[in-house]
Amino acid sequence: MAGGTTIRRVGVLTGGGDCPGLNAVIRAVTKSALSEGLEVVGIEDGFLGLVENRVRPLTAPDVAGILTAGGTILGSNNKTDPERLVVGTGPDGKPIHRDGMDACMMTLEHNAVDALIVIGGDGTMTIADKFVKRGVPCIGVPKTIDNDLVGTEITFGFLTATSIASEAIDRVRTTAASHHRIMVVEVMGRNAGWIALHSGVASGADVILLPEIPFTLESLERVVMGRAQRGSRYSIICCAEGAKPKGGAQIVAKVDPTSPDPIRLGGVGKFVAEQLEKATGIESRYVVLGHVQRGGTPVPADRVLSTQFGFHAAMLMHQRKWNRMVAMQQNALTDVALTEAAGKQRLVGMDDPVLAAARGVYTMFGDER
Repeated sequence: MAGGTTIRRVGVLTGGGDCPGLNAVIRAVTKSALSEGLEVVGIEDGFLGLVENRVRPLTAPDVAGILTAGGTILGSNNKTDPERLVVGTGPDGKPIHRDGMDACMMTLEHNAVDALIVIGGDGTMTIADKFVKRGVPCIGVPKTIDNDLVGTEITFGFLTATSIASEAIDRVRTTAASHHRIMVVEVMGRNAGWIALHSGVASGADVILLPEIPFTLESLERVVMGRAQRGSRYSIICCAEGAKPKGGAQIVAKVDPTSPDPIRLGGVGKFVAEQLEKATGIESRYVVLGHVQRGGTPVPADRVLSTQFGFHAAMLMHQRKWNRMVAMQQNALTDVALTEAAGKQRLVGMDDPVLAAARGVYTMFGDER
């Protein structure tokens, strides 16, 4: 890596899962850095690109017209931790790892990359911190539809995911009403229920199930039957994938041993629908939105937020404020230590004002006695 404090070339990568607004950040970072006389290179497929030396220049024409595009022109990867690269499996079927950090450092040196701008969630920030400890100046940009990064009140991608989930719930409501059914819509949110909370409130869901609030089937049954007795012949339940019954565990869809984060949740929507149909006799259906929430064009608010984040990251770089993460606090752009977000999650608090408002309009959360 080019040494000293002089920055001539900056590398940009997108880590973790794809997310609406990634291209808007890449565009803002690139154009802002170029305007300061710097060179910009894109690292393909997240940290895997550093391991495999897949780096390409980013110029103004490269980022033209990508503001509204979903996904990322650089590609992404949510399975690569350079310190624990999977190189095969042992006789016991468990993955065999090797350390690829030296290869990453060689890529930076070979391409004369002086600093990194890493766009990602808590896992990406955790890995970025490993580069900081090796002397690589880094700046983080908070990305995740789950909105669960510590240090910032909002992450880009969340507003689009919430909009998509809200529209989906609006659409299943007409079917639920027409057929007098219970409709359970499972949205993303493993440990943090921000998408479920906000989309559930926005769409007027009768019940919202969050990972932070264990539910009981008895409570759900009372809600559904109470509505039926009052003449409401259908019910809408918005359910985070990480929601779990009181005293029970989250439902695991599969385990991927090749991933740094091997647990894949899924199935709680099906579980809730099946159990309620048995208990109430009311026909129930479930819908899993899955990756639909992460795809497609970002909503305008996310494009604006992504542009602000990308510009602020470039300004931090220009000011030589290294090893910081862009953040939004009290509706103002700021920055926090990169380590503040590394390996942590911001959960829905029981004093959250949206949660309080939802309870105030008689939205149920499955914990009522």
